Amino acid sequence: MLAPQHWLIGITGIFILATGTHIADADPLLVDASKPAAVTGQGVFHLGTARTPDGHELTVNNLSLLRDSKPWLPVMGEFHFARYPAGEWKDELLKMKAGGIDIVATYVFWIHHEEVKDKWDWTGQRSLRDFIKTCADVGMPVIVRAGPWCHGEVRNGGQPDYIVQEMGRRARTNDPAYLERVKILYSQIFDQIKGLQWKDGGPIVGMQFENEYSGSPDHLMMLKKIATDLGVDLPIYTKTGWPVTRAQVPFGAMLPLEGAYAEGFWDSSIAPMPGKYPTEFLFAPVVRTSAAIGTDQLGDREAKDAANATQYPYLTCELGGGMMSSYHRRVLIYPDDIASIALIRVGSGSNLPGYYMYHGGTNPDGQLSTMQESQESNYPNDMPVKTYDFQAPLGEFGQVRPHYHMLRRMHMFLHDFGSELTLMKPVQPQKLPANARDTETLRWLVRANGDSGFVFVNNYQRLQPMPARQAVQFDVKLPNGNVQFPSAPITVPADSYFVWPFNLTIGGVKLNYATAQPVCTIQGDGITYAIFAQSKDVPAEFAFDQDLATFKATTGERSTAGKLAIVKVKPSKDVSILASSPDGKRLGIILLDEATSLNCWKQKIGYTERLVLCSGSVIFDGDHIRVHGSTAAELAVEELQNGKFAAMSPAPAAPARMQATVERIKEAGPAREITRGKRGQPGMPTEAQWEQAAVYRLKLPAGIDAARDMLLRIRYTGDVARIYLDGKLLTDNFYYGNAFDVGLKRFGPDIYQKELLLKVLPLRKDAPIYIAKEAWPDFKDDASTIAVDDAELIETAEVVY
Repeated sequence: MLAPQHWLIGITGIFILATGTHIADADPLLVDASKPAAVTGQGVFHLGTARTPDGHELTVNNLSLLRDSKPWLPVMGEFHFARYPAGEWKDELLKMKAGGIDIVATYVFWIHHEEVKDKWDWTGQRSLRDFIKTCADVGMPVIVRAGPWCHGEVRNGGQPDYIVQEMGRRARTNDPAYLERVKILYSQIFDQIKGLQWKDGGPIVGMQFENEYSGSPDHLMMLKKIATDLGVDLPIYTKTGWPVTRAQVPFGAMLPLEGAYAEGFWDSSIAPMPGKYPTEFLFAPVVRTSAAIGTDQLGDREAKDAANATQYPYLTCELGGGMMSSYHRRVLIYPDDIASIALIRVGSGSNLPGYYMYHGGTNPDGQLSTMQESQESNYPNDMPVKTYDFQAPLGEFGQVRPHYHMLRRMHMFLHDFGSELTLMKPVQPQKLPANARDTETLRWLVRANGDSGFVFVNNYQRLQPMPARQAVQFDVKLPNGNVQFPSAPITVPADSYFVWPFNLTIGGVKLNYATAQPVCTIQGDGITYAIFAQSKDVPAEFAFDQDLATFKATTGERSTAGKLAIVKVKPSKDVSILASSPDGKRLGIILLDEATSLNCWKQKIGYTERLVLCSGSVIFDGDHIRVHGSTAAELAVEELQNGKFAAMSPAPAAPARMQATVERIKEAGPAREITRGKRGQPGMPTEAQWEQAAVYRLKLPAGIDAARDMLLRIRYTGDVARIYLDGKLLTDNFYYGNAFDVGLKRFGPDIYQKELLLKVLPLRKDAPIYIAKEAWPDFKDDASTIAVDDAELIETAEVVY
């Protein structure tokens, strides 16, 4: 029963008695954030040249990266240049930048460049140098993940066959013969990056050595020495923070970067969410590493940091931006999986969210073999031959996925509030969930520095419904008292996650708290506009100390509690609150609803920041805003002008959608018997078994200009599928529930003129593989199934503003 009650609201030590509606017997959730974070000096890190020729510096302390001595919280995204056509790099990098990515990470897969011993290929899409120059053109720094062993689901972990054959177990050690080949590789890489390092005024800011290495740290130090002896001199050197090496790497020689995935393809189990994946949905600032990554290579283990891990800044390089499918384990990723994992890691203290993958791609053709990981190459998993889509925010053909928008909203927040956030340490609340199965205890924590900070809430877990949490109110102990909010207990919705600020100064005006998520700020006409997103179904309150701010609210309800003024605001595209500080600084607050907030884009054009709303895809390119979409709504743009979003121009008509004709020209043979491969996993089809595939001829509509940006989206059911153009394999797909996409523009005009075939093998009812429950077909009484339901052409149009 609801009844009027009294409650306390403490703002910077002043307790205010107020009256309102309260859920009976609700106790605030407590956290003690009153102790400051310690900052150590920068001199303890043994890294490379930090200064550019024009005087900019990139340094490190124990909390974060620093740019020109100021704390910096960048966002990093993985994009493999050799897996993407060179002619498309620039637009895809601009899409990454528009999505809030600050740093591009890229693997250098040795086998992509020296498949045949002593025959090197750095041409076309294999040109690391051209890729780095393109990154420079769009203004994006680069971290080169140089191997020699990378993994990346590439054959031999990226090492050429001859290395495996000649070195065997001596590879990935300080064996002299192995190191001689590494020196040649690193020399080749240095030739590609020469003159493009940070110290040269170039975009390369860092290099990673090896990957997921558990051996002697002497090998990592030797790799660093080989690189630096050649001339590599960078402000950041990194290693993956998992697993723990046999002994500690000398402190400060390399920064450990961590990772976390919602679920992986690599587990032997064909059950959903096996092992330790559920723990990734808990806030955990004490342990930074993951025990769920790479169990196929690294085994079952407990999450354990190196002893000195907390002396380093908490940086990540492999927050799962999606997930690949192996043949035996086909994980269907949901957008909330990705967005919540990112929020959890940032809340837990990460001052560099780095995604693997942020952009998908396609394996290049090999001379001696296919390039993918397989049991035939003595690796634990059979991976697709061509596709490396990864269900990433940006797909194999540049498709924009829902989690691209969800992550972009968080990245905008990090760009505008990250320098403050870097100094805020994570603090766990008084009451913690017992474990990942505990769905009754709210998952939350605080990042705070002094009296200001943010409350992070995650009431979401993959494949585990999380109930709404009623009667929630936060009580945060700070150095100068407590802050308790909202003004009355609220219900945290089921399967929701968000960030709320307290005692945050924006544009010179102090906001005591808000029960809405900050998105970004932008300057205009002497006013700082702050964009907030309403948290799912939670009333939005903004509270100000009336001694420190005067304001007017154009919408919403206002109440007073002592010195505190509380405004309850409903979403709008106009300014709802205009506040002023005693010294005349002004703040305009715009509260957007959840869906509209995901349409926010902000970037500089020239010297001016632009803030627009668009549900399509936006690229800020030179002096122009380029908008891409497949519907009229996606092509429409509204820009913030004078505190109000207004349409830039009438939206153009939507491009037409068309259908491809699907003609079955060969029935499938009997469903193959699935046998185990060399490593004991269910094996993908052999080339001989593809002779039993059903074959469909795909006829595209006549008269299409090959320059048009068309996507062929095939909806099918089966075991595996491949697309061939005039007999050449373009890409492939392990069925997992999502459509099979093929971008047509990069294959034009041939794809409109030559024979295009789809081959599909039937899926057995008794297949010993994992497919998500909702994607598993209804076999009825059949022992196998195969169907091609639809082949749609979706055009992406461009409008330039």
